[in-house]
Amino acid sequence: MSRDCSLAHVPVLATEVIEALKIVPDGRYVDCTAGDGGHSSLILSKLGARGSLIALDRDYEACKTTKLKLDKMEADGTWEVVRSNFSALEQILQARAIESVDGILADLGVSSVQLDQWERGFSYRQDGPLDMRMDKAGGETAAQWLNRVTQPELQRVLSEYGEERYAGRISQAIIRARDSAAILTTGELAEIIVRSMPAVSRREQQHPARRSFQAIRIAINNELGELERLLDQLPGIMADRGRIVIITFHSLEDRLVKQRFRQWEKPCICPPDLPLCACGKESIGTIISVPNDTASAEELQNNRRAHSARLRVFERRLA
Repeated sequence: MSRDCSLAHVPVLATEVIEALKIVPDGRYVDCTAGDGGHSSLILSKLGARGSLIALDRDYEACKTTKLKLDKMEADGTWEVVRSNFSALEQILQARAIESVDGILADLGVSSVQLDQWERGFSYRQDGPLDMRMDKAGGETAAQWLNRVTQPELQRVLSEYGEERYAGRISQAIIRARDSAAILTTGELAEIIVRSMPAVSRREQQHPARRSFQAIRIAINNELGELERLLDQLPGIMADRGRIVIITFHSLEDRLVKQRFRQWEKPCICPPDLPLCACGKESIGTIISVPNDTASAEELQNNRRAHSARLRVFERRLA
């Protein structure tokens, strides 16, 4: 039985996020990854009677927990919890006749609540059904995917999404094992991964299966595709001086966010030796330098999930 995780999840970089959003009391804000409502509640607490918050999450349990948390607040602003992928943000706003928002937050990490519930299948430290879906209502589980994927595709996923240097050995071991019997639990998968790796890799500080589990989770939930679709929409839905605040947790998503922010700030594609810009691409905003873009030593002591968190901030400019 999973423990009550209602108090287990601590919002990462909470103070830094609120400062980066530059919340105005009458503004409109979206928390794209509500989790258990940690960041959402902090945003809502800063809003006045004309301010509003939409909290999104694709996970039913996360939406339920967030709603319970926000219900208990004596907030002036209005709020709504919506169960949805954040890639549908544009449609969600259009359905509510919202033309622009003043702030967007996306915390791209896996919730501690999800990790701590063995039955969700995210953890390589606890045995449970091999699921890994952010939204348990539909889609393919990790077990279903692993028991049909080809070895070359699995190797590619482990290498690209997990940056796993032993992707070839691990993928071959997984295929051999699944050809004998279906892999159904996280414990089975973690054991196969660890056995396939050289002894030196087992002495690393981090668990040997961590990168592979990350890669499979990213593939199952199409996390990078979802992030790309969100980034495609953001310039068109931000108000002037609106802030986009994104917390990344691994190099792939951080690289996507960083590159997109740079393109928005300096889109010109003309040769550097050309005296005048001829491409006509104009900047749509500014990358905001954040003094504390990673967790402080104090936060790291209290919240191990914050170790790899990185804060990225962009301010939209319409003129």
